[in-house]
Amino acid sequence: MTELCELVITAPDPEWLHSFTRGLVADRLASSVHNFTPVRSTYRWRGELHDRTEGRASLHTRRSLIPQIVERARSAHPYEVPGLSARPIVDGNPDYLEWIAAETGTDNG
Repeated sequence: MTELCELVITAPDPEWLHSFTRGLVADRLASSVHNFTPVRSTYRWRGELHDRTEGRASLHTRRSLIPQIVERARSAHPYEVPGLSARPIVDGNPDYLEWIAAETGTDNG
């Protein structure tokens, strides 16, 4: 069985994030994206505390595609260090999990 995951990404501009993640689906790097906007983020960066509104997206993909997504984010993301993190999908509706695998990558499953 193909290893699947949920990948979360944030960005300062929700419209940029929507466009970026839509491109991932178009290029078969993700099967679907759920954009949650706005979210309130609090974090430390270079010794300073930041509190801002951001966009957050959750996408479903194959674990093997994460390096390609991370590389694309590194080259296009507005942040110097893009925030991406993945969690394995350990179970779910088998039909949905098969759909994720079928809609990602180039081998169609």
